[in-house]
Amino acid sequence: MKKILAFIAALCACAAFAAVDVNQATEAQLDGIRGIGPGLSSRILQERQAGGGFKDWADLIRRVQGVGARSAARLSGEGLTVNGEAFGTPPAAASKN
Repeated sequence: MKKILAFIAALCACAAFAAVDVNQATEAQLDGIRGIGPGLSSRILQERQAGGGFKDWADLIRRVQGVGARSAARLSGEGLTVNGEAFGTPPAAASKN
C-alpha cells in the first residue's frame, strides 16, 4: 500500500511541473500557473481567440497587456511555454548552422 501511495505522489509531483503551452491551455490550466490570475488568463484567452495562437514569446508580450519580459521570464520559470518553448530559448531555426 505504501508503494502505491508513493507512486501516486510521484505522479502528482510530475504533473505539477508539467509545462503548460499558452496556445493549448484552458483557463483552469492558465490559472494554475503561479503568477497568472483570472484577469491575465482571460486576456490571454481573448487575444488567442481574436488573433489566433501566439507565434513566440515576443508575440505574446506584444499582444497581451500585462505581460512584459520580466513577467514572461517568471511565468516561463513556473512552466508556461509558447509553442513548447521556454522564454529566452532561441528558435530552432536560429540555432541551425
